[in-house]
Amino acid sequence: MNKRIVKILKIILPLLLGVFLVWYSLNSATPEEREELWLNILNANPWFLLLSMIFGGLSHLSRAYRWKFMLEPMGYKPRLPNSFMAVMAGYLANFGIPRSGEVLRAASLSSYEKIPFEKAFGTIISERIADVVVMLSITAFTLLLQTEYLLAYFNTHDINPLTSFGILVALLLVGILALQFIKRSQLSFLVRIKKMARGLLEGMRSIFRMKQKWAFIFHTLFIWLMYILMFYVIIFAVPGMENTEFSVIMAAFVVGSFAISATNGGIGVYPVAIGAILVVFGISKQTGEAFGWITWGTQTLLVLLLGGLSFIFLPIFNRQK
Repeated sequence: MNKRIVKILKIILPLLLGVFLVWYSLNSATPEEREELWLNILNANPWFLLLSMIFGGLSHLSRAYRWKFMLEPMGYKPRLPNSFMAVMAGYLANFGIPRSGEVLRAASLSSYEKIPFEKAFGTIISERIADVVVMLSITAFTLLLQTEYLLAYFNTHDINPLTSFGILVALLLVGILALQFIKRSQLSFLVRIKKMARGLLEGMRSIFRMKQKWAFIFHTLFIWLMYILMFYVIIFAVPGMENTEFSVIMAAFVVGSFAISATNGGIGVYPVAIGAILVVFGISKQTGEAFGWITWGTQTLLVLLLGGLSFIFLPIFNRQK
């Protein structure tokens, strides 16, 4: 298939998926359910939405500041305003073309701070690895919080936990065997996978070799704490969500984190996924989806504002260059 067509499909298909899910969710609801959804959104407390945006802004600022710890060992000291605007412009670009934001972010810093593109991009890949490790840790922690519920679910649906554990062990063994096969294989595409994996591991090791690794780790944890807080405070904005348990919110947070990467900026997928997981815990579909839409809308508005301003002010701030 023509490479140009493939690129176009990568942009259009996620958008179409998001639009379809929005249509399907609204079309499958009764007029009363749609009205309830709309009222929940309209009646949201704006002060908690503002607080959520503040937490989101702090996470983005911390991400921009954390970047310098990856660049300093190579002799580069970018100015914080440039790092922050590059981060926000990258987030905004991801709404149009998935994963293009990382390229734009590195290109922006390369243009205005004279940092080689490949080095700037390499540090972004390395810090993404750190974020993945934290996300997987949060996922494991959330599963532990939901142990009692999972056991009750297994009992209700007559599922043997030992069977599930055995399946997980079997899958783990299959994964280990697959890794051994890839490690020894000389097939061209598997060789490329091995090179990429070595690069990712090297990037992860570089985090522990940097001079200010503890500052980097602190900011990584701070970023994710702000993510959780900007998500959590929305429960006080949506009627009917105020008394939701923290463990339930964490389950929704994990689902939303994975869902947001499925389409450009999570449009359609994010609120539907949040609504679906909250229904499992006894929260009405309309309340859950309203929570998802408000959370997504609040942070999307923040990215649109800060990302748009970053596109405008990057060349102005660096006009002498």
